[in-house]
Amino acid sequence: MANDAKKIRFAPNGALYIAPAPIEGATGGTVVPKDLGTPGTSPVGYKELGYVDEAGVTLTPAIETQPVNAWQSAVPVLYNVQGASFSIKATLMETNEITTELFFGAQWVELKDEGGATGTGTYKLDLSSTPDLKEISIVVDWNQGAIRYRCVITRAMISDRGAIQLNRTENGKFELTLEALDFQGNLGTIYTNDDISTD
Repeated sequence: MANDAKKIRFAPNGALYIAPAPIEGATGGTVVPKDLGTPGTSPVGYKELGYVDEAGVTLTPAIETQPVNAWQSAVPVLYNVQGASFSIKATLMETNEITTELFFGAQWVELKDEGGATGTGTYKLDLSSTPDLKEISIVVDWNQGAIRYRCVITRAMISDRGAIQLNRTENGKFELTLEALDFQGNLGTIYTNDDISTD
């Protein structure tokens, strides 16, 4: 195969979307996208997470293997799969209901007046000492012009959160790492309209 600079790809544009993870065997829940969808449009049932910092999104597929050694060879004769993972890392820049609830792992509740009927415009978010880890579905879209890619993770959980830096000159950011969970033998799916052939 000859060198081809036209096959070098960047990701100058993109978006992150989340929804509740579908429940296996249940009906009426989140319907996971099975194609590239429409550019700039959230998949049905998903909400956009807004601006991501300039480092973009990091996708990390990993396979953990163990060598199988034999008496007759000084090098492994086989590698056995011990585990597999797929992680998505991004730092969200917008402060809103979706990003903050995702980051803190809890829901905002509006405080009511003394009669309990009218909202006060003040909200609270209780951080539980025994937090409930919620399953979500996540979609990552990115493109270079008309060349589009989409990564769909049917089930995922947040495995790590970065610290929030409160600073006079820099905006607050919400750093999240999400790990894919098994769904019917699948960690995730990638879609593209790119011509990936090597002919």
